Amino acid sequence: MDFAFLWGTLLQLLSGVPLTLKLALVSTALGGVLAVLLTWMRLSSWRPASWLAQFYVFIFRGTPLLVQMFVIYYGLGQFRPTLQAWGLWGFFREPYWCAIFALSLNTAAYASEILRGGLQAVPRQQVEAARACGMWGLLLYRRIIFPIAFRQALPAYGSEIILMVKATSLASVITMLEVTGLAAKLISQSYRALEVFVVAGLLYLALNFVITRLVALVEWWLTPDLRPAPSPASGAALHHA
Repeated sequence: MDFAFLWGTLLQLLSGVPLTLKLALVSTALGGVLAVLLTWMRLSSWRPASWLAQFYVFIFRGTPLLVQMFVIYYGLGQFRPTLQAWGLWGFFREPYWCAIFALSLNTAAYASEILRGGLQAVPRQQVEAARACGMWGLLLYRRIIFPIAFRQALPAYGSEIILMVKATSLASVITMLEVTGLAAKLISQSYRALEVFVVAGLLYLALNFVITRLVALVEWWLTPDLRPAPSPASGAALHHA
């Protein structure tokens, strides 16, 4: 095992971490905003809006992200004159923005279903109790429905964030030099695929471990009622101390 080569590989791949995190965080944030809109449309009593949201989710969950990225980056290039006329060519000619666009559209489809499940998991009894106390409209959503739905959806949404970090590796196919793109470049130079991909995999593992801990911390903070109560013995010891 050539530890000097592994260390050098790690240092080179670390330079791609900022771009990987930027792709994941920006696309997750933009996709989250779109997911809220899709969730509202999905739960709307207006049938056309609900059907449109269902169709969007069906398309982007039913097709591979790689295909979506190819269609956006390579496919839309066939319509360059039209995009130039609309002033959009400057956006779609940049691989970075195409990757952000594809990742955001994809995660929005999954996140909307996560948010919908969280909203539908809010116990009806708590909603009725809040209404009996005089809470209606925005106040009901802000104090009761949204906090409970967010706590219900957080574990699944945390998994979606982790999936987005791993999905950024597909940006390498449209010339983005994030972690996987740099790994492919190193392999073409050194022909040592095993060592490079092992280091890249460990780097992704470390990133996702940090994200997992952060999501767990937020979940712990939002659920004080689920924390184990201190034992009487520890309380007595603390009192005497």
